[in-house]
Amino acid sequence: MSRNHRPTEEDLLKPEYMILMYAHGAFPMADENKKINWHLPEIRTIIPLGHFNFPRSLKKYYYDSGFTYKIDSATIEVIRNCADRETTWISEELIEAYKGLQNLGHLHSVEVYLTEKLVGGLYGVSYKGAFFGESMFSKVSQASKCALIKLIEHLRSKSFVLLDVQYQTDHLKMFGAVEIDFDDFQNRLLQSNSVDTTF
Repeated sequence: MSRNHRPTEEDLLKPEYMILMYAHGAFPMADENKKINWHLPEIRTIIPLGHFNFPRSLKKYYYDSGFTYKIDSATIEVIRNCADRETTWISEELIEAYKGLQNLGHLHSVEVYLTEKLVGGLYGVSYKGAFFGESMFSKVSQASKCALIKLIEHLRSKSFVLLDVQYQTDHLKMFGAVEIDFDDFQNRLLQSNSVDTTF
């Protein structure tokens, strides 16, 4: 490929380009016309892995609810559940693009089961020591929150240093999510890129 080649919109959905975009902090979303745009907000939200908050009210559900947890056992099913809402930024084209990332080992999910039925979960993209959370869903109370706790525990056990959750919400704030500026995020991203780990 020529050094002067400028990637097209189609190029940017190829897995090798997608992971490069994630590595630089960008993430894709489809608009109301199904066009996929890449976003790089000036303010970013992260959950600090070193001192996240485990809400006391959630601990009973996490340990006593009868939930079972799996990782990467039904990733595309999780994504489709996340997309199953009245308005969604997860288009069919984006799901197909995610499959390319999955083939490269960068797309991951946490699944929550109750009596062997998928009732919640989340998914995201990993690169080096960073995990970029994309979306979550819940069909029973607290399932997506429990999935997030399982994700945090897993990332800590694998020595990840950055958990990006894109935008602040009340849902995420209860876990200790904080907003940081672009320079801070880029510095953390640079640090994560030097971490040799896998999901």
